[in-house]
Amino acid sequence: MKSFNFLLAFVLLALAYSLASAYDPSPLQDFCVAINDIKTGIFVNGKFCKDPKLATPDDFFFKGLNIPGNTNNLVGSNVTTVNVEQIPGLNTLGISMVRIDYAPNGGQNAPHTHPRATEILFVQEGTLYVGFVTSNQNNNTFFSKILYPGDVFVFPIGLIHFQVNIGKTDAVAFAALGSQNPGVITIANTVFGSNPPINPDVLARAFQLDVKVVKDLQKKF
Repeated sequence: MKSFNFLLAFVLLALAYSLASAYDPSPLQDFCVAINDIKTGIFVNGKFCKDPKLATPDDFFFKGLNIPGNTNNLVGSNVTTVNVEQIPGLNTLGISMVRIDYAPNGGQNAPHTHPRATEILFVQEGTLYVGFVTSNQNNNTFFSKILYPGDVFVFPIGLIHFQVNIGKTDAVAFAALGSQNPGVITIANTVFGSNPPINPDVLARAFQLDVKVVKDLQKKF
């Protein structure tokens, strides 16, 4: 009888957990601080919804993803984003996409993560060297591949990844991401360009660098 009661309690707890997990949506912004006074509330986890009766076709439309982005910058790439900010109708649908243009001979989408989305990348033009690194628990294993037109590669949610154009001509890729607002954390910009700056001594020890090198990097970012 005791074993039956334990099994019943376990099943009920499992059901309660599954229902609780299904109820709360995944985070759609970096944080959402709770407040008691709803009059000061501005943000929700995502966006406020329009009355469906007032929706129009333009709420689900974006034009211009055929236009190349300007890659004349330090990293030699440009990301054209199409998420809930550009298409309001994406709200609550859990998907978005980007166009990425890469300059020849090393243009790169620098190492970064998407905290809220898995990414699936399709190469339309050019030759890309791509890769991602697993978490510490998986020994920081590096997975990489050279991609050609028509190839597809997946970057798991939250893992650091990159793409580099190793060809002599422009490269173009399109990617779908599993969130209406995937977020992006560019590693170098975040670590060396934070506002206010992280104490250089902390970064020097973390990256095993001279403090002067860290300060120089912080000036660049």
